[in-house]
Amino acid sequence: MGVPAFYRWLAEKYPMVVVDVVEEEPVEIEGVKVPVDTSKPNPNGLEFDNLYLDMNGIIHPCFHPEDRPSPTTFGEVFQCMFDYIDRLFIMVRPRRLLYMAIDGVAPRAKMNQQRSRRFRAAKDAADAAAEEERLREEFEREGRKLPPKQQSQTCDSNVITPGTEFMAVLSVALQYYIHLRLNYDPGWKQIKVILSDANVPGEGEHKIMSYIRGQRNLSGFNPNTRHCLYGLDADLIMLALATHEVHFSILREVVYTPGQQDKCFLCGQVGHLAANCEGKVKRKAGEFDEKGDAIVPKKPYQFLNIWTLREYLEYEFRMPNPPFKIDFECIVDDFIFMCFFVGNDFLPHMPTLEIREGAINLLMAVYKKEFPSMGGYLTDSCTPDLNRVEHFIQAVGSYEDKIFQKRARLHQRQAERIKREKAQAKRGDDLDPHVRDDLIVPIQRFQGSRLASGAVPAPYEQNGSHKDNKERNNRARKAARVSTPGSSIAAAIVEAENDLEAQERDNKEELKSMLKDALREKSDIFNSENPEEDKVKLGEPGWRERYYEEKFGARTPEQIEEIRRDVVLKYTEGLCWVMHYYYEGVCSWQWFYPYHYAPFASDLRDLGHLNITFELGTPFKPFDQLMGVFPAASAHALPLQYRRLMTDPSSPIIDFYPTDFEVDMNGKRYSWQGIAKLPFIDEARLLAEIKKVEHTLTPEEARRNSVMFDMLFVNGSHPLSPYIYSLNSKFGHLPDKERNEIKEKLDPSASGGMNGYITLRSGDPCPPIFRSPVDGLEDIMDNQLKCSG
Repeated sequence: MGVPAFYRWLAEKYPMVVVDVVEEEPVEIEGVKVPVDTSKPNPNGLEFDNLYLDMNGIIHPCFHPEDRPSPTTFGEVFQCMFDYIDRLFIMVRPRRLLYMAIDGVAPRAKMNQQRSRRFRAAKDAADAAAEEERLREEFEREGRKLPPKQQSQTCDSNVITPGTEFMAVLSVALQYYIHLRLNYDPGWKQIKVILSDANVPGEGEHKIMSYIRGQRNLSGFNPNTRHCLYGLDADLIMLALATHEVHFSILREVVYTPGQQDKCFLCGQVGHLAANCEGKVKRKAGEFDEKGDAIVPKKPYQFLNIWTLREYLEYEFRMPNPPFKIDFECIVDDFIFMCFFVGNDFLPHMPTLEIREGAINLLMAVYKKEFPSMGGYLTDSCTPDLNRVEHFIQAVGSYEDKIFQKRARLHQRQAERIKREKAQAKRGDDLDPHVRDDLIVPIQRFQGSRLASGAVPAPYEQNGSHKDNKERNNRARKAARVSTPGSSIAAAIVEAENDLEAQERDNKEELKSMLKDALREKSDIFNSENPEEDKVKLGEPGWRERYYEEKFGARTPEQIEEIRRDVVLKYTEGLCWVMHYYYEGVCSWQWFYPYHYAPFASDLRDLGHLNITFELGTPFKPFDQLMGVFPAASAHALPLQYRRLMTDPSSPIIDFYPTDFEVDMNGKRYSWQGIAKLPFIDEARLLAEIKKVEHTLTPEEARRNSVMFDMLFVNGSHPLSPYIYSLNSKFGHLPDKERNEIKEKLDPSASGGMNGYITLRSGDPCPPIFRSPVDGLEDIMDNQLKCSG
């Protein structure tokens, strides 16, 4: 759906849905930091029962954080994650449950998007490495010192995928963190913690929703349970609405604040909108202290309150003289379904509708206008009524010509303006006033007595480049310090070493800034001497035929109609699949949309005659998914024989792993917005080749490739603890295979209203010592935790 676009639309249209989070900070007394006591009331005036963490929204920011240097080891990533979760826990302070969900194996419909992202990431990383090497050589030719490149375990973020060694170690690290907090933090003592790691199939947010759906339909569930869900994806808002739970909040970083329309959401700078963004990196100015550490304020957080959004939607969808009594819960379902048309993770973007062009407002206006004649709601729980959907989307399609014509005019204006501004920049008309010769104070003015007394010269000379002047000024500072009365040789040496380190640090920061600039410039089609020609020309007569010719390879009117029918069938299947996924879970693990492009809104006709059915099937194993989504550049994360299937030129499936591929800009400005035209995986061929090498896995690799269950942790003082202890006493002597089949039903009165079954995990459910998997953190020597499946 596009996080910045949807969240921005929501916060602008319904400003009261977001509330700033009040954070309580740890205090420092005589140099000792006193942690926040989370057992005390929440300073936000809300008490939450359950906190759910979509862990991929934590793992990725910790892998490449914005407010600190990038980590180089997995241990640093884990420590960052522990701090991250601590901060979220302090904000929310759940009283009953903390549910931590890591993405497991995804449905095939999602894997195509994952494959595109990971191939693009590998391609971008290779381009960035080549550009960085070029800049380093340029710096060396100029005699500018740079610190050596650091070896890093985190250079390939593709390892954040089920089945990799990183994900296995991450699970152990999170288990250690849970043991640490449940043993020693008073705010954790009476809560249950569920960890659903990467070996449990399903996307993190959908595992959370499956848990909520399962609980609310069983006895003992409190309908007034207060839920809080943390995550970065826009679809979490839709998923929260789909639960029909009133007491629900989404916790997230502030990405857009109403009233900040002049701030660009692409580069984060004020003074222009995204449509006018040239992708320039913000200049560093006072962002580093004397030690070179980043001084970046903590990102603020907001609660997006679903109950307030529901009130807005109820007001928004008021209709005079409705044909029957309105059921607001059905309106909510229809709103969620309509939003699928502007984007989701499982279907390509429909060319008709763009959030930034007001697409959601258009959908809502058409819905209200057509509602009396539709004869009912678009959906019935998880099932779309295709006749009504056709009526609705055809009404939307009637606006297509106007939408495309307006888009073409705006795109043309933007292109002309940007070319004009770039031409001015080349002529030097818009030089930054700080570097214009007529505004530079010559450094010679400051020579003489002030320089001899240690005064720092002006930052620029009249002649020479900025880099040359920086070098001269550093030497001048050094000379000034050495000539100061009372200075010693040793002090001068220390000063010189500090200057050298500072210089290297400055050079490194400048290289990073130049690298960002260079990569952004290369990705901008307005900088290309031979920009990709727009052959479809949406808005000009004949755009539909040209679209199917260019995007689908159709050549005759008969081929166009044949492809259109199949595209519409598969796209409609996709809409039904997504609706089912949101409301009841996966209805087919194998189904996927087999095209790179979507149909037009006006193409969705004759839907009532379509026969839509799904077969559930089974999820891929973790290594199967890795083989389906990884490029060859990430083959290092797979076992040797699997790796060879991706990299050996004689591999029967080597065609699945192209080193280069076409990126269709499809009317977009930046290359990262384009469509990666990768070949779709032939599942039968892939699994047949994998089966031939599966026997080569070591026991540890086989464990990483297996399907597991959620893990439940409680403190020894929790009412559930005796149940786990009793289960272990009765069946702990059995072999792992047999004990894993033993299930005991939970008593909701003892579990705080939670239903389900508990089973025994392999090993001791309460090990007296839990070894730390993270360097620098101590072992837990007096563990009081109980753990079950």
